[in-house]
Amino acid sequence: MAAVGEPAPVCPLCDGVGATRYHEDRTRAYWRCRRCALVFVPPGSRVDATAEKARYDQHQNDPSDARYRAFLARLADPLLELVPPGAVGLDFGSGPGPTLGPMLREAGLRVFLYDVFYAPDPDVWTRRYDFITATEVAEHLHHPRTDLDRCYAALTPGGVLGVMTKWVTNQPAFAASRYIRDPTHVCFFSRDTCQWIAHRWGSTVEFPAVDIAFFRRGATAPATTPT
Repeated sequence: MAAVGEPAPVCPLCDGVGATRYHEDRTRAYWRCRRCALVFVPPGSRVDATAEKARYDQHQNDPSDARYRAFLARLADPLLELVPPGAVGLDFGSGPGPTLGPMLREAGLRVFLYDVFYAPDPDVWTRRYDFITATEVAEHLHHPRTDLDRCYAALTPGGVLGVMTKWVTNQPAFAASRYIRDPTHVCFFSRDTCQWIAHRWGSTVEFPAVDIAFFRRGATAPATTPT
């Protein structure tokens, strides 16, 4: 829990200063950036890599689970309408039980997997992709700007980065949500945050469903400093 008078931490997405206290519970404080609207947990309140992986090892993401596949289809179905048959993509943060990648392969796409714990293949970053998916990943990122920039830069011109993460809508809903109780959830995005990211990259952003954003890469590389 944050101490009284603790200085506002720097935003991990835009390096913004002057964040405001958004919420506080028994274990940690949550801050909201004035610039990009990201709600985030400061570094001192994050769990270490060992505890983080132990938490992920408890996930039971079964590729044959119809309900889980239906959940992922909220991103997969609109993505399939945007990319051509045979498109090559990357499932970033594929997790201990990859499911979205196999679903997209079943639809005729070629999909590589990357996960810092379960599929840490550095060679995936030597390729370029027609699409990259990041489902239920963004909320775990300790360095969201670095990781998202890396994904965006790995897209071909016109490529799509699809992000699925539970959005911040308002403070009462945030405070009541079980979602923030997961100690590995440290960054909380909103539509406003996604629009800030798109502006920084000079990309377009679409919202095909609640909690889903599609960024389409333009012809230029992402900015290296926030604007």
